[in-house]
Amino acid sequence: MGSGPYCYSNSFAMLLGEQAPSTAVLEVATGGPFGMQLVGGTLVFFDAYGWDPEQGFDDALGALGWTSTVCKGGEAAEALARLRAAAEQGPVWVGPVEMGHLHHQPEMTGPIGADHFVVVLDVNDERVLIHDPHGYPYAEVPVGDFMTAWRAETVSYGSAYTMRTGFTKVAEVKDADAIRSVTPAAIRWLSMSPALEMPPGSLGNGEAAERTAQLIEAGAGDGLREHLIYFAIRVGARRLSDTADCLLLAGYGEAAEIAAGQARLVGSLQHPMVTGNLPAAAAALRELAPTYDRLRAALG
Repeated sequence: MGSGPYCYSNSFAMLLGEQAPSTAVLEVATGGPFGMQLVGGTLVFFDAYGWDPEQGFDDALGALGWTSTVCKGGEAAEALARLRAAAEQGPVWVGPVEMGHLHHQPEMTGPIGADHFVVVLDVNDERVLIHDPHGYPYAEVPVGDFMTAWRAETVSYGSAYTMRTGFTKVAEVKDADAIRSVTPAAIRWLSMSPALEMPPGSLGNGEAAERTAQLIEAGAGDGLREHLIYFAIRVGARRLSDTADCLLLAGYGEAAEIAAGQARLVGSLQHPMVTGNLPAAAAALRELAPTYDRLRAALG
């Protein structure tokens, strides 16, 4: 499953199989869509301040009525043996890995600080067989490359050699009930509470949007433009569109309308950022800035 930057939820869905909820519900249940963050004052994501995929994993599984077993750390040889044994029993959810070391993806020649998640199908002495939800089913990755990627040294969160197996459904949970159950967490994310340890210069929500607008007006240098047009805008707009659908399903009509507006604003950044109309992109971000407080109020 997958053909774009929804690697996290698409990998989940592949493991959960025919009983999997939609990737939209999976993504929203993690709490990720509820906010915006400018990490270290330079790296922008349209997700909750202080959030990363590993933090959202157990919350999402619990809300949806699933459990799993996690293994992480140790030496490379031990981790590889663990992965090989697990893959003999069925597909394995693996990540974060450093996308830049996955050389089956065109233009990937070394670490780029990008986290990624894949499903491992088989391991032998030469290669690791994966479904890569970035659009590469049955990709074969040399063992050395895979282990370097899986060490995740250049990913800003998580532990080396993390994998999950034993996905088990323990309760029947309707999608609307799952979304309602994570609303308190969504409000906490939007409130940026409790205070999280973040790199100096980090900003959240409206302040992050305003500062990002200023960085764009200054030329969107130091890789900001590329990060936005190749990843952050695409995944951010989709997450927010899915959030609007899920909130409407759960009965939060006003909040759904606000999230839909956020999705349109984030999506509207793509063309001006690609074509160089930086003032238009900055204006959209300034329009986005006050919506986070409005969304929090609507959910509360």
